[in-house]
Amino acid sequence: MFADHAKIYIRSGKGGDGHVSFRREKYVPAGGPDGGDGGRGGDLIFEVDDGMNTLNDFRNIRKYIAGDGRPGGKKRCRGADGEDKIVKVPAGTIVRDAASGKVITDMSYDNRREVILRGGKGGKGNMNFATPTMQAPKYAQPGQPFQELEVLLELKVIADVGLVGFPNVGKSTFLSRVTNAKPKIANYHFTTLNPNLGVVDLEGTDGFVIADIPGLIEGASEGIGLGHQFLRHIERTKVIIHMVDAASVEGRDPVEDIKIINAELSAYSDKLTHLPQVIAANKADVFYGNQGEEVIKKLRKEFEPHGIKVFPISAVSGQGVKELLYHVKGMLNEIKTDPVIFEREFFPEFDLNSEPVIVNKVKEGLYTIEGSRVDRMLGYTNLETEKGFAFFQKFLRENGIIDELEKLGIQEGDTVQIYDLHFDYYK
Repeated sequence: MFADHAKIYIRSGKGGDGHVSFRREKYVPAGGPDGGDGGRGGDLIFEVDDGMNTLNDFRNIRKYIAGDGRPGGKKRCRGADGEDKIVKVPAGTIVRDAASGKVITDMSYDNRREVILRGGKGGKGNMNFATPTMQAPKYAQPGQPFQELEVLLELKVIADVGLVGFPNVGKSTFLSRVTNAKPKIANYHFTTLNPNLGVVDLEGTDGFVIADIPGLIEGASEGIGLGHQFLRHIERTKVIIHMVDAASVEGRDPVEDIKIINAELSAYSDKLTHLPQVIAANKADVFYGNQGEEVIKKLRKEFEPHGIKVFPISAVSGQGVKELLYHVKGMLNEIKTDPVIFEREFFPEFDLNSEPVIVNKVKEGLYTIEGSRVDRMLGYTNLETEKGFAFFQKFLRENGIIDELEKLGIQEGDTVQIYDLHFDYYK
C-alpha cells in the first residue's frame, strides 16, 4: 500500500549531568573538585533518501529517539555525547507540528538534511565552579532537557508535470511508454491506487519528471472514491497534461470529462486551476473515421481559444506522443516560476523564547536589533519571499520588538539594522 502521510513521535537526546567529585590523593597536594562535564544529547535529524518514494516505513515504526548524553565522571572526565538519530524521508516530504499543523521544514530541492530537534547541552561538573572563596563546590549543573514533538509527515512529490484524468483513459499506459515507470496496467474500471513517477527523456533536450495523479473522479471533492487523497502530489507541478478518452470507449463525453476534472482541481486548490494545461486526446488508434475527427474538432473548439492545445495521441501505438512531449517541454522552458517550497512556520527550539533580544538606538534615525534568537530566525526564514518576510514581521511584533523600537522613539522612514540587513520602518 502506498503511504503519503504519517504521524510520528520524535525526541532529541537529554544532555548528560555534570559530576560532583573531589580529588583526594596522598601525593597530589593540589587536589580539589574534579567532576567532569556531561556529554551533549544527540540531535534529531531529517535527511532525504533518494531510494525512498513513499512513507511506508513509518507505518510500523512511529518513535524516533536520539541518544542521551552520558554524565560526567571523576578526574575531569567528560561524558560521551549521545548518538544523533537520523530519520530518512523521500524528497518532497513536509514535516509539520502535529498540534498546530504548521510547517517545520520542507525536505525538497536543496534542503537535503536538517536538524529538527537539537540535543540538550551537557551540564558542567563541579570543577567549573571552584573560586578563591568557594574552593570545594558540592554542586554541578544538570544537563539540558531533551526536546520532543509529534509531527505529521506529508509527501508532496517533486514533478514538473502532473498527469490527470478519469480512470481507464490510458494514463498508466502513457506513463509506461514515455518514462521508465512500470505501473500496473490492465482494463480496470476503477482508478489506479498509487501515484507513479517517471522521467521523460527527450532527444536533443533535457528531460522532465511526470507524475500520474490517481484517485480523481467526479465527486472527489465530496469524498467519493479516494477523494482528494493524492492531489497533494500535483501542488509542485508546473504543467498539467489532461488525458481524456477521445474515442468514448466507455460512453463518456470527453469535453464534459475535462470540465468535471477541472472543477475537482479547483475545489482542492484555486492555484491548480491557473496551472498551464495541455489536452492529450487518447485512444486515437480506435477512432472510427469521421467520428474521431469530429471529437478532436469539438475539443479544439472548446479549449484552444483558452490557450489549451489539444493533441490526438495513442498511448498504445505511440501516435502523436512525441509531438505532445516536445510541446510540454517547450511549455516548461517558458515557465520562469520558482520551485514550490513550503516556508517554515514553526520553530521547535525549547530555549527560543528565553534568548534575549537587544534593541538599541545608535543615533537619530538608526536602530539595531541583535540577539541569537533573531540570528537563528533569520537563518530559518527566506526574506526574499513575501510569505517569509511577512512571517519575520510577525515574529518581530509577537516578541515585543516593534514595541521596544517605538519606546525608543522610532519614526517612519528610520532605518532598522539587523546584522548586515537594513530596513526602512513604516507602520
